[in-house]
Amino acid sequence: MQAHEDTTSPPAGGSELLAAQPIARITRDGVEFVLLGTAHVSRASVEAVREMLATESFDAVAVELCEPRYKSMRDPESFRNMDLFQIIRQGKAGLVAANLALSAFQRRLAEQFGIEPGAEMKAAIDGAEQRSLPVWLIDREVGITLKRAIRSVGFLERMGIVGGLAASLVTRDDVEESEIEKLKEGDMLGSMFNEFAKESPPLFEALIAERDRYMTARLREESIDAGAAGTPPKRVLAVIGAGHLAGIRQALETQDSPPQELQQGLAQLPPGSPWPRRIGLGLFIAIAVAIAVLFYRGTEFGADALWVWILCTGVGAAIGTFAAGGHPLSALTAFVVAPLKPFRPGVPVGAASAGVEVWMHRPRVADFDSLRDDVIHWTGWWKNRISRTLLVFVLTNLGMTLGVWIAGFQIFKSLL
Repeated sequence: MQAHEDTTSPPAGGSELLAAQPIARITRDGVEFVLLGTAHVSRASVEAVREMLATESFDAVAVELCEPRYKSMRDPESFRNMDLFQIIRQGKAGLVAANLALSAFQRRLAEQFGIEPGAEMKAAIDGAEQRSLPVWLIDREVGITLKRAIRSVGFLERMGIVGGLAASLVTRDDVEESEIEKLKEGDMLGSMFNEFAKESPPLFEALIAERDRYMTARLREESIDAGAAGTPPKRVLAVIGAGHLAGIRQALETQDSPPQELQQGLAQLPPGSPWPRRIGLGLFIAIAVAIAVLFYRGTEFGADALWVWILCTGVGAAIGTFAAGGHPLSALTAFVVAPLKPFRPGVPVGAASAGVEVWMHRPRVADFDSLRDDVIHWTGWWKNRISRTLLVFVLTNLGMTLGVWIAGFQIFKSLL
């Protein structure tokens, strides 16, 4: 391996615009990687990308996108292919909702300044295609990043992630354009969970540091593959969020493991902590034992405890469904299914209520067309049938969880 840093500024004669951008030039294994740091909702970043492509020659352009995000950017109507039943059945409703929240956060900032979300990435892709240059997609899938982030932290930090997503939808304060440029000091994901990422090394590792190493490995792999195909690149432009520039620059200088091996390790989902499942199972067992003890004391005591369980879990789940704007039949389904939780491990009550919601309020073509715009504003999540179904899944499960703890408290109190 041979790598060295050439400079951190544009070449002689570069414009003031490029001089103001975070740029690093690293040569490794005969390839010069020009790292252009951007803010994902910045006019200056878009112009910097265009000027860089116009004033310098490159053999390839790498962008901080994964395959799904690239397809979504190139085909804005890709949401039309969403199969809600399949998403619910596979338990991915929460993840899809998180992705929509991330997209809404970025689109809201972009809407304020009249610029398309990810416009600098689109400018890089368009510029590469105009020059017949290959486009390398180097980022890790956002779903994997979120799952690794969630599994790397404890309960309170997980709630912080959920709170960050929710706050991004509710907060409506305008952001100064100078503040948008400050996003070049960070990353879009990192900015949403900024305070938690600062205080949580595992969260920072999953959201930022791991992606630095993953994107570096992708750059190396693409360079190797291009060389094996007979077209070894000499200069590559990498358009990345500026929060990743320092990490990728360092990784290019030091990374020596095989790139495919690195990617595989960083794309695997670590096993989830067994403690949440154990605690949940322990709680159900404790409640079941408590109800049995109360039945032993007297049928009336046991029956009362059983009704407490049914009403607390059923009503909690139904309230969650109604809070999401669900159909009465969706809420009734939640009420009936929630008390059966011990007999259906691994199947969330939200899946049942959301399935009925899709059946009762089938998404219309207009819902798919307006989904991206509706979720920018928090009220739009209840207006659009697709996002409302996702809310039914999430809030029904939340209501059920609260009901379980309330029921447990009441039943244990009856033993005293």
